[in-house]
Amino acid sequence: MTRATILTREERLTRFKKELLRKGIHVLIAISPTLAAYDRLVTAALLISGAVFYLCVEIFRVRRGGTIPVISKITALVARPRESGKIVIGPVTLALGAVISLLVFPPDTARAAIYALAFGDGLSGLVGRPFGRLRPPFLFGKSVEGSLVCFISVAASAYLVTGHLAASLVTALVTTVVEALPLRNWDNIAIPLAAGFTLLAIGHIPWPIQ
Repeated sequence: MTRATILTREERLTRFKKELLRKGIHVLIAISPTLAAYDRLVTAALLISGAVFYLCVEIFRVRRGGTIPVISKITALVARPRESGKIVIGPVTLALGAVISLLVFPPDTARAAIYALAFGDGLSGLVGRPFGRLRPPFLFGKSVEGSLVCFISVAASAYLVTGHLAASLVTALVTTVVEALPLRNWDNIAIPLAAGFTLLAIGHIPWPIQ
């Protein structure tokens, strides 16, 4: 076993730990549909307030060099190399993706859309970034392993909500394609919208009667 091999494994472990923290935060957005079942508008307001507060903290950190206990430290830990010295926008687009889903889609569709964001995007990154080896050009740098995890996660979570296997598989396919696009943090908005509108287009989850 060479030193290069050891270093490679150490780097992968470090990358995995960092991605685990980042995607752990990502998966937490799955709580929002449960909260929205009690009060959708209050849940949306809380998400927006949290995003605005976080953005203010990030601006303070980047522009003024200041830090806020806990929040700034977590941000520094999960920031990717391309985000060094910049505002880490991921948590903001994550909250916006959930808020838009809650306000645009009926409850079950919103739940499935947010689950696609939380589990499909979250778990695919957790597997694909540190461990993905097969990276064909048509996945724009993403891995086959990560895309497969995305497909399975979205299909399973959509089926849990809808009970329709065909609709869940189509939604998973569309979501996996969108997740592979080079959208960076904006996939946090594109993914739930793609999943939600796909379910509505298929028609297995109708709009609620007003």
